[in-house]
Amino acid sequence: MPADPRDLYLELLKGCLTRYIWDETLRPYEVPAWGGPIRRWMKRRIVKVLRGRGMVPYERVAIDRHTREIGRDWPADAETMIGMRRLNNIQECVETVIRENIPGDLVETGVWRGGASIFMRAVLAAYGDTTRKVWCADSFRGLPNPNLVDYPADEAARWHERPELAVSIETVKRNFARYGLLDEQVEFLEGWFKDTLPDAPIERCALIRLDGDMYESTMDALNSLYAKLSPGGFLIVDDYGIPEDTCRRAIHDFRDVHGISEPIVDIDGWGAYWRRSS
Repeated sequence: MPADPRDLYLELLKGCLTRYIWDETLRPYEVPAWGGPIRRWMKRRIVKVLRGRGMVPYERVAIDRHTREIGRDWPADAETMIGMRRLNNIQECVETVIRENIPGDLVETGVWRGGASIFMRAVLAAYGDTTRKVWCADSFRGLPNPNLVDYPADEAARWHERPELAVSIETVKRNFARYGLLDEQVEFLEGWFKDTLPDAPIERCALIRLDGDMYESTMDALNSLYAKLSPGGFLIVDDYGIPEDTCRRAIHDFRDVHGISEPIVDIDGWGAYWRRSS
């Protein structure tokens, strides 16, 4: 039997969004430990000057497909860093809500370069679903400084010091447009979650994907959105298994307070999800 064109399209898109199908990838250049001392000094000096001017030197290296499959690196040139398995999970969840007619839109909180949200929109397009929207919630300027008064669990969080996590809304929109998926079914909520999500015009959610890393960001999203998640809908947590992230604690605190008992299912050692039963 010929392959379903929808599957062919979505498999190709996953490979493109992650650059998994490329032979090479880019990574920030690091001065090697070998070579003459003068040459190493000169290279370090050049790299320092370039970075001081806001330029990051890169080098081409062979792609490690296993690492890219499970989303353990930060691609310099891809629209997403979550890897193939977490994209597979998104596909399975979105296909399920379409097949079973679970009411609601698709929401991602923390979109980086937009890859996961782009893929959500692509699944809707592949199945001809014109009734749902994809909501992209992000500050589009990186993560917030930890609010230790209200969220002491974020004491060790340093994500606000990572400038590479600050991707402008214009860049994300260009990435959507690159794949022909920037249209009226895509909505953007620009700002901190605490400011944008409580009054967001989202009536129902069929899928919520959390990628806020921090306790505060995760709790803000859960407090505003979980009550809107339809029975049969999915809650995906991108950072659940990452030791340095505090979102796992927020997930368990929220579940305990609200008596949520649905089993949490591992995706790839980092990402996890559960399906709301009631």
